[in-house]
Amino acid sequence: MADSLVIIPTYNEKENIENIIRAVLSLEKPFHILVIDDGSPDGTAAIVKRLMNDSFAGRLFLEERKGKLGLGTAYIHGFKWALQRSYEYIFEMDADFSHNPEDLPRLYAACHEQGFDVAVGSRYATGVNVVNWPMGRVLMSFFASKYVRFVTSLHVKDTTAGFVCYRRKVLETIDLDQIRFKGYAFQIEMKYSAKVLGFSITEVSVIFVNRQLGTSKMSSSIFGEAFFGVINLRWRKELGRIRPNKQPARTKQLQS
Repeated sequence: MADSLVIIPTYNEKENIENIIRAVLSLEKPFHILVIDDGSPDGTAAIVKRLMNDSFAGRLFLEERKGKLGLGTAYIHGFKWALQRSYEYIFEMDADFSHNPEDLPRLYAACHEQGFDVAVGSRYATGVNVVNWPMGRVLMSFFASKYVRFVTSLHVKDTTAGFVCYRRKVLETIDLDQIRFKGYAFQIEMKYSAKVLGFSITEVSVIFVNRQLGTSKMSSSIFGEAFFGVINLRWRKELGRIRPNKQPARTKQLQS
């Protein structure tokens, strides 16, 4: 029985989804996968359903949502799904191989063996480990993380990273209904909330590779949300509005 769930949000990822699922589920350490699909018109969900029936029953799960509702809300949906079952380690991961599945056990080890509450797959922990990104985007991402650290005092070099392992207790303690942001700011808000609530965070150096197949979901509005959202986060912290969840999700038996 797996203790770890990898959440993969998708929108039009038919070129990548089968390969990423097979790569994760072929790892020596057993993982389960939950795909959150936002009504992909390209048939992404149909591919997942086929794999659920043909190869990975009991290890692969699918939640379908109507419409493109945003990365942050997809992860919140997945977190709540995981907390209704008995997973102890919950991961965020992209579908497009920008995150290497072989790094999943390293993030797991940082929490399970080294005792950290949050492990961040970091592009900037040991310099700049990004492949095939335009220089402008590298600089924007790198300095965005510096800006976040300056405003929030969050000691994480890759604050917008989307490759993360959370211990269950972190997601039970954060009030997920009060997480407001949808894009990059969502990633910052989750890490900052974990820090404010007293959880330990470590960074595991990874190499980020820009997608080879499919279309990027990045937009200028996502960066804008992050820029102004960081100030809002610091203000909410100073006002004491980042508080523990008083009603943790109820645990159900893990699906087998």
